[in-house]
Amino acid sequence: MTVSVLAKMEEYDHEQVVFFQDKGTGLKAIVAIHNTTLGPALGGTRMWPYATEEDALRDVLRLSRGMTYKAAAAGLNLGGGKAVIIGDPKKHKSQSFFRMFGRFINTLGGRYITAEDVGIDVNDAEYMYMETDYVVGIESNHGGSGNPAPFTALGVYQGILACMKKKFGHEDLTGIRINVQGAGSVGSNLAELLVKSGAKVTIADIDKERVEGLAKRLELEVAEPNQIITMPCDILAPCAMGAVINDRTINELQCQIVAGAANNQLEHDSHADLLGKRGILYAPDYVINAGGLINVYQELEGYSPERAERMTRGIYYNLMRVFEISEDQKISTRDAADYLVKRRLDKIGRANNVYSPRSKNLLENIHNRRA
Repeated sequence: MTVSVLAKMEEYDHEQVVFFQDKGTGLKAIVAIHNTTLGPALGGTRMWPYATEEDALRDVLRLSRGMTYKAAAAGLNLGGGKAVIIGDPKKHKSQSFFRMFGRFINTLGGRYITAEDVGIDVNDAEYMYMETDYVVGIESNHGGSGNPAPFTALGVYQGILACMKKKFGHEDLTGIRINVQGAGSVGSNLAELLVKSGAKVTIADIDKERVEGLAKRLELEVAEPNQIITMPCDILAPCAMGAVINDRTINELQCQIVAGAANNQLEHDSHADLLGKRGILYAPDYVINAGGLINVYQELEGYSPERAERMTRGIYYNLMRVFEISEDQKISTRDAADYLVKRRLDKIGRANNVYSPRSKNLLENIHNRRA
């Protein structure tokens, strides 16, 4: 790789980056552990046909840092980590592939706990679980919580209500036009919640068969993937890949709110200031999309769907606090969310600097699921 890994780690302030490969299965993966001040690093595994290893490294570094902020903003005792597998999820999956990945995860001794992300489903997680306890989002018969996507969608829905309250003074979605980019597990669940609330939803996805099936079932309008970001709407909900708010798109946005599930929606942090200057309310991605993380975290404490749902609904109040800080301090909502996170990391960090698996009951609970 032409990029300096250590330089990138220093830039993003990471603790550890680990590369795995297995010639027999074709597995090529990177695990990034950003920060373990609050607890073990937890974050899903993404499988994607990255064009280069540099692209994969850049993605895993940004995603893992986002997980640190997501956990801290949600009040969870977790650090931030992420994994990426370089490959096409429609072509390169097998039981041996994910069992080997599970073995690699196990060598990290609990510093990193994985789950599902883009390109990974519950079946893949089950194969990992054959080789390691350090995976969440597994089926309920193994003490897990299953697919976290419905909770991610619920959290985004709660966040949209908070944005509505802040921007319009009410939470009634009847007739509100919402563009959802991405018809995957989260986007489809979110679209269903929005339709039930009376919103007018337009959806787009690169998988035409999937989006057309969803549109038919929910009676949605369908747009082209490369157009939906800049189409007129009240709320734009990015629920696919990141960096959709960038130098090209930001001046073409025709919405009043950006509130979606995608990680790293802003190509650069400075785009949050530009959104504010345009009068567009931005819900920081790692605050609004924390529902899935909140849900799988419950597996570490003994899973309760009722508690997971109650905590996920708290995303509404987390965002309202972000908006309050943003207004009081006259800073972007992104900076306001960062302020909350850094304050918590600083306070906890004084008593608990670097995570050690031997001192944490959370890992005892994750092993006990097999009992």
